[in-house]
This record gives sequence, C-alpha cells and structure tokens, in this order.
Amino acid sequence: MSTTPSPEPSEFSDVTATGAPRPGGAGPLVGRTVSRVGYGAMQLERLHGDRAAAVAILRRAVELGVDHIDTAQFYGDGFVNDVIREAIGPEDGVLVVSKVGADPNPGGPVPLRPAQRPEELRASVEDNLTSLGLAQIPLVNLRRLDTGPGLRAEGDQAVDLDDQLAVMTALRDEGKIGAIGLSSVTLEGLRRALPAGIACVQNAYSLVARDDEDTLRLCAAENIAWVPFFPLGGAFAGLPKVTDEPAVLQAARSLGVTPSQVGLAWLLHHSPNTLLIPGTANAGHLEANVAAGTVTLDDATLAALDAVPTRSGDIVLD
Repeated sequence: MSTTPSPEPSEFSDVTATGAPRPGGAGPLVGRTVSRVGYGAMQLERLHGDRAAAVAILRRAVELGVDHIDTAQFYGDGFVNDVIREAIGPEDGVLVVSKVGADPNPGGPVPLRPAQRPEELRASVEDNLTSLGLAQIPLVNLRRLDTGPGLRAEGDQAVDLDDQLAVMTALRDEGKIGAIGLSSVTLEGLRRALPAGIACVQNAYSLVARDDEDTLRLCAAENIAWVPFFPLGGAFAGLPKVTDEPAVLQAARSLGVTPSQVGLAWLLHHSPNTLLIPGTANAGHLEANVAAGTVTLDDATLAALDAVPTRSGDIVLD
C-alpha cells in the first residue's frame, strides 16, 4: 500500500476514483468523499488459510465502488492489515480507517485483550502504520470500553478519556494519524471529547438496538460521521437480530430484497451522516451488502420499520 494518495474525485462525486458508482451515494469523512456503503474488514481473518481469497474479496469491493475500508491491527493479529496492504493500491482511492484500544490475545478465552493505556495506544498506532505500509493513517478510532457489547476495562486498563485523547492528539500533531474517531463511546464521553476534534463515532447500533439515538443526533449536529458496527444486531448470543423482525421480513418480501438489505437500507435512510461498514468473507454477501445502497424505502415502509422497538442487550465478553 502506497503512502501517496490518489487524486480525489470532485466533491460528492457519484463515482469513485476507479470510476465505479458509489454504493449508497456519497458521504463526507475526514475531508474526503467516500461511498456510504463501505467495508468492515474484520471477517477477513476467517480467510487466514486462503490469502488469495481474502485479496479477491478486497479487490471485488473496490470494483463494486467501495472506497472506505475499516480495519485494525488486532484483526487476525495483523493478517487483515497485511492483506489490505497487498490488495489496495493508491490508484484505488480507498480511505483506510483503523482503530486502537485492544491487542491480540492468541490462545486466550477471548481473542482480544484491552490495550487502553496511552503507551499502548501509541504502540498500536505504530503497529498499524507498519502493517499497512503507511506514513499516516487518515483516521484512527479510539475503541473505548465504556459500553457494550464487548470487553470491559478493569484495573490499570480503566484509563481516563482525557489521558487517551492527549496521546491521540499528540499522534495527530506528529502527523502519524490524520484524524481522531471514537468507538463504543457514551454520550457524555463524546461531549467531553468534542474540543479535541472528533471525525467519527463507531458504536453498536441497528434497527433493533437504538439506545444511542441521542449520540447519533449529537454527531449529526456536529458533522461527525456515524459508522455503526453490528448494523444487523445479533453479533453475540442474546442480542436481537434485525433479520428476525416481522416488519423487516414484510418489507423484504414487498421489495424483493433480503431482510439484511432492508436493515442496512434503513440505517442509510435514518440519518444522512451514516456510513456503513458491513463485513463479510463471502463475495455473494459482499455484493448483497453493496446492493443495499440502492434499496429505496417509501414512507409507509419507513414508518413500519421506525416502529420496531429497540431491545438491545448488554452482552459482556468475560
């Protein structure tokens, strides 16, 4: 992966640098224009034994108009970043976003361990720079452990947000990262962080898990990109799934699309600052996710979907 950026298409262009139509239309992120349907690379770690297949998924994503890829050094213990470095070139015009706040934990009961201390955040940024082959990562999300689902911070991993923002701001000032994002952040935490300049928020959010509606509204008011993870719910046992909802199933039947596409389309319709990063290791699922950007929901369908109650749980990985 080259450190030289490719020419950016004109502001809010309907096509990417490769000439592909932007799935879901165009949206802003760190001063760039990206497709509103991007790609979350976490599931590429499932292809650890078939590197060629992992590269092929990324190349297909670019062909389909994806120019926003979300990754992390702790995905596959560096494997995913290494594949991105091989598969994506400067001519593709792809904005690669990474995150810090956890480290790989091979052989542990959970494949990740918290890495929240300032020196760990700095080390993680350095590891991402090396594995991606970049001089600067355009956007790095700080994965907080304040809210679920997922890991929780305990002991010396319970670090004050201001201390973490201090090192992230220093890394930005040094030119190692271009912008700061937050992940799994509370509404109070986001408000505290605003003076540092926040470009993106990544929280678990879907049609059936809308506890963060106030956080989404604040992001919209502050021109912060909202990039939900677990966009279809059901990531862990005990969490509700968007695709089980009767209103979603009915909409899918009426529109001739899949329930997953309805769930993703609802997110795009719900707020204009939403950028999606659905992940998959399957080419067919990738194509279906991208096609969700073309699904139109009429007022009656939107009203039926909006009426679905939020039933998010709080699953913690021990």
